[in-house]
Amino acid sequence: MLIHNFTETSSILNNFVAELRDIQIQKDALRFRRNLERIGEILSYELSKQLNYTSKKINTPLGQKDMRVPQKNLVLCSILRAGLPLHQGILNYFDDIENAFISAYRKHQTDIDFDIIVEYLASPSLNDKTLILADPMLATGNSLVAVYNVLKKLGNIKEIHIVAVIAATEGIRYIQDFFPDNTHLWVAAVDYQLNEKGYIIPGLGDAGDLAFGSKL
Repeated sequence: MLIHNFTETSSILNNFVAELRDIQIQKDALRFRRNLERIGEILSYELSKQLNYTSKKINTPLGQKDMRVPQKNLVLCSILRAGLPLHQGILNYFDDIENAFISAYRKHQTDIDFDIIVEYLASPSLNDKTLILADPMLATGNSLVAVYNVLKKLGNIKEIHIVAVIAATEGIRYIQDFFPDNTHLWVAAVDYQLNEKGYIIPGLGDAGDLAFGSKL
């Protein structure tokens, strides 16, 4: 797996991550969603440098110009519900991308032990497509693996780009055993600890709840 970790990179991206983590700023759900969206935009720009490009002749009012533009074989899949603002940020930069949505949630057996349940999927064919898989928090990695096991049945995926806001080193190590070697992971920040419930420390809390409100 090719890991693009922006933790130590000095850019405005750091400010958006800092605001996501800030317990006081988190009280503004609109701002929280907007910061997720902006991070999606920045990571999309970085990701775009690794895509396949083709030459296209553009007609201007005064002549023609050959331009290099990305090939239109992209599918963006977000994990509901926390992935929706991140999805929008990526969508802002890839106008012609196809869209997919999948649900994955923790079904707890005990306070600590849980299974990942996937119940909903809406997706085009993934055959010979480049898949961008968006999930704000890469904690244990179980959700991403469960989702990938479903998505890979939809066709021969050409290449995978995972976009995350915060990832745990344990989760990164875990998913490396399940995703193809040429998979790219784009992550704004990496934390180094999970608590006993499998949440990232210091992380930011529950991204879905902070973006859309608490659930039962």
